[in-house]
Amino acid sequence: MDIMNIVYIALTVLLIVIITILAKYNKLIKLQNRVKKAKANIEIYLNKRFELIPNLVECVKSYSKYEEGTLEGIISLRNNYTGHENLREAGKMNDRLSKYLAIVENYPNLKANAQYISLQNELARIESELERARRVYNDEVTRYNTTIETVPSNIVAGIFAFKKVELFQIENYKRENIKLDI
Repeated sequence: MDIMNIVYIALTVLLIVIITILAKYNKLIKLQNRVKKAKANIEIYLNKRFELIPNLVECVKSYSKYEEGTLEGIISLRNNYTGHENLREAGKMNDRLSKYLAIVENYPNLKANAQYISLQNELARIESELERARRVYNDEVTRYNTTIETVPSNIVAGIFAFKKVELFQIENYKRENIKLDI
């Protein structure tokens, strides 16, 4: 073999390696952006929920003063939430909101109030959308994490410091039914 053939083979192999690296890098960037978009969608629904909460709180306040501390806690969490915190902060809001909804169950007159029913239906719709957004987020995170862990993408991910992303999970204590002593 003459030297030119060896050079052509080496350049061809190098070109294939470079094209493979670029293709894998672009795929990782696309997946990473899909994860960011899915997270942003969760934050949109959380913000919608947080905007609805003051209306629910005002409606409930006219019926009872007992749960004022719970309601004020929800408002405080809502006001302090900037949308840029970790998704775990949203979990705190889920916990408080679950307690609030459990309290409402003890007030049959409130549940018959037309304004409350309308607000509650809107909250249920937003919760359903939020659940779907969480599912999409977890699907995108799983796809991204699987890609950065499999060969040959893991080599490219290591070179360019792509990191695993955490799935959205609710802690076990939040999955249990809430018991309130009222």
